[in-house]
Parts: sequence; C-alpha cells; structure tokens
Amino acid sequence: MTEISGGLTFLRAEDHAPDGPRAYLLRSAGQPTPGFEIKVVDPSTGAPVLEGSTGEIWARSSTVMNGYFRNPEATKAVFPEGRGDGTPWYRTGDAGCLREGYLYIQDRVKDMIISGGENIYPAEIENVLSAHPAVAEVAVIGVPDPTWGESVKAVVVAKPGQQPSPEELIAFCRERLAGYKCPRSVDFTTALPRNPTGKLLKRILREPYWASQASQVT
Repeated sequence: MTEISGGLTFLRAEDHAPDGPRAYLLRSAGQPTPGFEIKVVDPSTGAPVLEGSTGEIWARSSTVMNGYFRNPEATKAVFPEGRGDGTPWYRTGDAGCLREGYLYIQDRVKDMIISGGENIYPAEIENVLSAHPAVAEVAVIGVPDPTWGESVKAVVVAKPGQQPSPEELIAFCRERLAGYKCPRSVDFTTALPRNPTGKLLKRILREPYWASQASQVT
C-alpha cells in the first residue's frame, strides 16, 4: 500500500507448494513483512475478531504515512485511535481474516452489507454465483430493506444463450451458503458498470435503490 510505503505481507518461498499438504496457503496474501504488524477487527467497534473470522485489516509500522496532504478529515478516518507521535494503527479498508498467522483478503469493507445486524461480504456470494454454469458476471450489493436495514441483491450478466431464473440462482446459493448470506432478489443486466481500467463500479449499481433514502450506503 502506498500509505504504508511498501508491501504489508509476503508469502515465503517454502509456502509456494501447489501440490503439497499446505497448498491452501497459496490462497493467502502471506504473513506480515518484517517490521509490520497486522490485526483484524470488527469495523464497527475496532475490537479484535476471533481467529478465522472476517473483519477489517488494520496495519502498523514505522513507515506508515503521516497523513493525507491537506485532508485532515481523511487522515482522521484512517487513524481511528489517533495519529499521535508513535506508531499508529492504520485502517486499510480491506476485509479479511487471519489463520495461523497468514492473512486472507476477502473484500472491501465499504462494500460490506449489514442485514439484520449481520456483516455480509459480497465477494463470498459473488464467488459462489460465478460458479453457476449460466452466470458470466455478477455483482452483489446491499439494497434498502424496511425490516433488516439492507438486503442482499445479486446483479447478474448471463452467459450467451442462457436464461437462469432468480429462483434458480437463489437456490444455488442456498446449497452453498448460510441462509442470511443468500440473495433475496436477483436482477439481470447486459453489462456491469466499470471504469476505464475495468474496476467494477458498485456505487452506480446502488444509486437507483438508495436515491430516495435519507441514509445511503456509500
């Protein structure tokens, strides 16, 4: 990360063993680089989460930036415990978990859906739906829900010649995910909005659903 002046984690050479008993480590981002500390916390409270549980990744190092140029508000937002004169914890904005000292990155915290008090990370649902034989692309977003605050919606681009139904895709998820993570609704589109570099613009997908709400998810 630019803000911490280097790579936060690395995967050791001995962990690059695709055919060995520890091949699963190739799914990780590795272990903290020497001189860096990592912890995973509840993004709402800052309290550490249990081993293997998903939360926001915080990092600490003597190389962390002093702040954003002429932007004290943004600086304050990424140093939740204050910048101080020491070595502060920096909010990366990424969601992930730690297992046996290895970091697994799963999503962006800003894309997290809070439904009925449960934190739901879209990437997990997107990975499941992407495995459906009729799905070419998918994006999962949170939309307003009068009971739960937000509900899970999947926006799907079907493969040419395929016409999956919402019920089929929801059932596919229910076989592979906890019930509260499954989409409550599915929309179909011909293309997902992306910027010139190909980055998915979920903000554009959310806008029609949140435009009339007093409080919006950003």
